[in-house]
Parts: sequence; C-alpha cells; structure tokens
Amino acid sequence: MKLGIIAPVQEESFANARRRGLHFLEFCINEGDSVEEFCEQLESISQWKTQYGVEVGSIGRWKSLRINEKGEILQDELERCFKLIDAASALGCPSFVSGCNYVEELSFYENCTAAIAFFKELLEYARPRNVQISAYNCRKVNFVNTPEVWRIIHGHLPELGIKFDPSHARFFGGDYLQEALDWGHRFYHVHLKGSLLVNGQKVDEPPAGMDQTDWPSFIATLRAAGYNAGLSIEPRKSALPDELADKGIDYSATYFKKLLLEEVEL
Repeated sequence: MKLGIIAPVQEESFANARRRGLHFLEFCINEGDSVEEFCEQLESISQWKTQYGVEVGSIGRWKSLRINEKGEILQDELERCFKLIDAASALGCPSFVSGCNYVEELSFYENCTAAIAFFKELLEYARPRNVQISAYNCRKVNFVNTPEVWRIIHGHLPELGIKFDPSHARFFGGDYLQEALDWGHRFYHVHLKGSLLVNGQKVDEPPAGMDQTDWPSFIATLRAAGYNAGLSIEPRKSALPDELADKGIDYSATYFKKLLLEEVEL
C-alpha cells in the first residue's frame, strides 16, 4: 500500500507531499469545479510529478448529477467524466472515482439499472486507457454506497471497483471492518478520514489517527482482503484550530507511515 493525500492542484501540493514522504496526490474535480481548467494544467502537473517525485494516484468527481428524472444518462456530465479519465491516463494515474445520484421519481430497480448503464459507459471508455473505475461510498449525490447496493451494481459489473472511506460507514451506522473484509477485494482506492461520534451522533472529523477509527485493525483487514493500492489522507475542516491544521496533517502522515511500517523522517 502507498500513502498519499488529497490536495489542491498546485505546485505547493507536490512540494508538501514530498516533504511529508508521501507517494502520491489525489485530485478531486467536483461539481462546480472546471474540468477544462484542470485539463489545461496537465502539462504543469506532469512537470511537477517529475520535479518532486510524487505521482498522481487518483482523480475523482463528487456531487454531480449523472442521471436525469427519466433515468437517462446526462451526456454533458458523461463527457466531463471522459475528459477526466483522459487526464488520468495522460498522467499515468490508475484510478478515476465517481458516484451516481438516486432519482426519487424512479423505482429502486430503475435507479440501479441507470447506475449500471452509467458505470458501464465509464468502464468501457477507461479500459483501453488503463484507468480503473470506482464508485465511492460517500453519500453526497450518490446511492452506490452500501453492500446492499454493491451486491446488485458491482455484482453485475465485475470490473467496477469501490473507493472506500470508513468514516462514511461509521457516520451512517455501517460496520467498516466487516465491509472491508467482505468487499476489500473490490476496493481500488481508500480514503483516510477521521471521524468522531458521541452517542451515535457525528461530532467532528479530526485528523485521521486522532479520531475513534480503529486504524490498525482497518489496515490489517485491508491486508487480509488482499488490498495493495492507495491510501489517501483526506484533510478536513475540524475542531482543530486553523493554526494547527498543517501539524494535524503531519500527524496523520507520520501515524500511517508507522502503520505501514515505513521509515518516518518527519
């Protein structure tokens, strides 16, 4: 497993990743972000990769509508995803992550059918470009986030992976260790985000390693499931004071490097 971090698309992100001894960056080009502007930066990103020795491990797009009220794929959004898959291929990035919205006007069956059609388009486009496609288990404009849905959609699409974040299972009453054990063989990418609950209620998202998640057991479960891909630290706005935010990221990097038995140089 390799350790990386979600970060803005800028040279400073590569410099900080190198300073922290991280292997890769993850870029999230979400709803409201310009796919075109990101693609215009590919040459600079390639230069920064070489200059700092830090790869691009995953590119994702969150919170976008993919399916309309009739159950049809939104072609403009599909084209944006295709452009990001092209960008991932050009950067030697192995992973593209997406979700699929639930349409209330449609039945569950119809929603699953539409999601399968959408992800099938991504898989067919990405296959010759050597990019893997994953659905994310975040709930933001996405219903493909639990084992019940995975059994249908991933059961029908054997090439479709899962981008897993244990905090989403924790916040919504799931068992993240059981999900990792049962589905870890389908995980293509993993986020490391802290989570704090009191009496079952979400309180905060502290830096990963300073929270309640049983990270040693989670990493061990990933190993038991055969997982050997990226672990991406996800910095979040938390109760930690702003002036300590960078130190919180440093803490997470050091913590997980120790769990991965890497040499710590921070």
